Amino acid sequence: MIVDDNDHFLTVAGRVLDRGEVRVVGVSRGPDAMERFLELDPDVALVDVELGDGDGFELAERLCRAVRHRAPCVILISARDGRDVADLVEESSAVAFVAKADLSVETILAVVRATGCHSAV
Repeated sequence: MIVDDNDHFLTVAGRVLDRGEVRVVGVSRGPDAMERFLELDPDVALVDVELGDGDGFELAERLCRAVRHRAPCVILISARDGRDVADLVEESSAVAFVAKADLSVETILAVVRATGCHSAV
């Protein structure tokens, strides 16, 4: 699942990541993200740190608290340089930060493996 208020980015990221066994669902509004997250129970959720209708950091926290049967694999994303948000990422419950420019299936799988996320992606 990708949560980002930029519809063009959702389309492009979906094409990049939606390969083989990986299925991507895009959500463009923060308020819809929690509902879709609970409905879909995704292996991985990518959340933009700057959402037009809310704070991506706060949404990531809510997503992490929403699931009781496992720790969700929430990864923060941004077009910003990771150094700009490093302190906030460190304080969050997200497992990692990935710059949008570095987004790929390989990068997400590397994060999943490195962080020990539950995912079998």
